[in-house]
Formats: sequence, C-alpha cells, structure tokens
Amino acid sequence: MITRPLDLAAKLRPPPRNYDALFLVNGAMIVVFFMLFGSRFVLAPGLGMNFKLSEMPGAIEGAAPATVVISVPRSDMVLVEDGMFNYTQLRGWLQKRAHNEKGLVLLVRADRRVPSEDMGVIADMAVQAGFVGVQWAMESGHSGSAER
Repeated sequence: MITRPLDLAAKLRPPPRNYDALFLVNGAMIVVFFMLFGSRFVLAPGLGMNFKLSEMPGAIEGAAPATVVISVPRSDMVLVEDGMFNYTQLRGWLQKRAHNEKGLVLLVRADRRVPSEDMGVIADMAVQAGFVGVQWAMESGHSGSAER
C-alpha cells in the first residue's frame, strides 16, 4: 500500500497482442519516404568512411602548419569546408580562396587508394591558383594508427 498508493498499473489497458496492418503500412511509408526524399546530409551528417592515409617514415617530424585543408577520399571527389566538389569545382574554389588571402599552404589528406596522377593534378591546381605550397598528409609508418 505504501509503495503503490494510486495503483496506476491496474488502470492501464493491456498492450496489443499483435501488430495490425496499419503499423506495417506506416513503417513501409517511412522507409519509402527516406529512400525518395532522403539526403546523405540528413541521414548521415558525418561521412563515415575507411579513410587511411598513406604511410611514410618520418612524416610526423617533417610536418609543417597548413592554412587550408582538403580531404580526397577517392578520385574526383574532394571534401572541403564548404562541401563536396569534383576537380573542376575544386579549381574554382582554390582560386577563390587564394584570391582572398596570400601565403596559403594547402594540406591534402588523400586516401591511399587515390592515384598519384590525381595528386599531381591537385598540386598543379593549387599552385596555379596561387598557393605558396602543397603538403600531403602522411602517417608515420611505424604504427597503424594516425598520430596527431
């Protein structure tokens, strides 16, 4: 009597024993809604990927501060602070950034699966846009995890 003075549990109706068709229709409509109208930015605000940097002995010791950072998870896909670009769009973005500020250094975090030809294209775009230097993010090589 002291622990349950109002006996609210006895006044609740019992839970339903089975799911009716309306429940299944609602679930299907939610799935269809997200498939048709869903955006990768709504459903996945952070892009989860198996992003592995290349390894190079002595990479941490030779690191220098960079002013602009871009990520290249695969060929012709570049992630910058303003969104996701292809190489054509990246050229314009780099020119706009270099026009506003002087002495910029670009740090490129490229996945190890990105071809070296693409790395040369990005470096050429940055130099033509007016960047002072281009650096490539590398892991140290003596451990499997990224050091900061």
